[in-house]
Amino acid sequence: MQRLSVAALGSAMAAQVPAYDRSALRTGIVHLGIGAFARAHLAAVNEAALHATGDLSWGIVGVSLRQADTRDALAPQDGLYTLALRDADEKGAARSQLSVIGNLLDVLVAPEDPAAVLALIAAPDTRIVSLTVTEKGYCHDPGTGALRADHPDIVHDLAHADAPRSAIGFIVRGLQARHAANAGPLTLMSLDNLPANGRVLKGLVLDFAGRVDPALQQWIASECRFPCSMVDRIVPRTTDEDRQQISEALGWQDAWPVLGEPFLEWVIEDEFAAGRPAWERGGARFVPDATPFEKLKLRMVNGTHSALAYLGAMAGLATVDRAIAKPALRTYIEALMREEIAPTLPALPGLDLAAYQARLITRYANPALKHQTRQIAMDGSQKVPQRLLEGIRERLAAGQSIDLLALAVAAWLHYLRGVDEAGAAYEIQDPLAAELKGLVADTAAMQDDAARVRHLTAFAPVFGSLGQDGRFIDAVAVHLSSLRELGVWKTLEAIRG
Repeated sequence: MQRLSVAALGSAMAAQVPAYDRSALRTGIVHLGIGAFARAHLAAVNEAALHATGDLSWGIVGVSLRQADTRDALAPQDGLYTLALRDADEKGAARSQLSVIGNLLDVLVAPEDPAAVLALIAAPDTRIVSLTVTEKGYCHDPGTGALRADHPDIVHDLAHADAPRSAIGFIVRGLQARHAANAGPLTLMSLDNLPANGRVLKGLVLDFAGRVDPALQQWIASECRFPCSMVDRIVPRTTDEDRQQISEALGWQDAWPVLGEPFLEWVIEDEFAAGRPAWERGGARFVPDATPFEKLKLRMVNGTHSALAYLGAMAGLATVDRAIAKPALRTYIEALMREEIAPTLPALPGLDLAAYQARLITRYANPALKHQTRQIAMDGSQKVPQRLLEGIRERLAAGQSIDLLALAVAAWLHYLRGVDEAGAAYEIQDPLAAELKGLVADTAAMQDDAARVRHLTAFAPVFGSLGQDGRFIDAVAVHLSSLRELGVWKTLEAIRG
């Protein structure tokens, strides 16, 4: 089978293909962290905007901050790849809608040529730098949002202006070069699952910049823009089986396709320093304030996703659709949404919250995605604070029950033991894995579950001051004890009994 390439676009193909003059595309967006998530939403919406408007000044150049695999796979394909949107028909049979995405012009590998990345950020044509580097990629304390000045990458980047390693280092050093060249301001746009992601990014960038040059810090603060945004699309990891199926359906070999669900919601604050693409033509929604939408996504979607993943993984359920198909888990997730998450959300005019929750359950049940519970369970130290703990803080402040949310936190602590209830071991994938493993080891001989939880939740980088709240400790301890002694299913029976 021949490889997907520009030459293939002139052939009959079982997919939507770029209809614009790809040779006329110019780089307007530099995206740091060009993984599957960005290619399944940012580039897909950008593709629709290019088709709708014909404005070809918004091509994307991606930057891989660590590995060369994306570049190595896409370079022989002229940057082209397939997006497969998967769901099931009314009979439960999987179906897939294929489209070839053409607006990714190139992929740079930062460790190979950091100077090229910095030059691209400083280039006059570049007007937006966006990023999806996951929560851990911000080199910050998830409990406070502050820059970790002691993070090895930040220490390195402050000392090596020409060869940064972190996203924050590349942004600030690129802006430094841009400011020196008088190339104009940029929009810096986080697309990661962080509350107030634009404001968090701005704080981290300004902190780093202030350590480099106060004048640079002042220029960034006054001229550059950091819109907050919220993206909602489930994007599972692509497997070799997926690659084979997509290539066979496409008629051309695609070494690096991405999967996604048909559902997509992208909400962005309309605050840009040097223009933007017409992303609304691809389904994006521009708003003055993204905060209500961020809370809805982080708590209702990400919070329940994490709860489902930890409980499902410990019960030996490999995928989200298998987990939500279990009546006890579905009943718990529905109650968590309805009773303890929904009351913490701000009003969103026009939103039918009950319908939103029902649609979310349907999305989780999508059998075509095969979204791995352990994929969602990764990096809990970076995810739990905003997905679960913020809601817990609000409910405790209001004197309200946290029973269901506390079970989700207990499920994460239970997951950290590194072996599921069937005895299958797995690696804890987390930037704070060493610290977390040490904490769990410290509690191995403890007989009192409240003491165990008190020790674990005293870990301030995750829990902050919440770990000192006796109400929180007691609620989590009850569930952790039940999970340890009775297991997932009997714990779920007890909580709804």
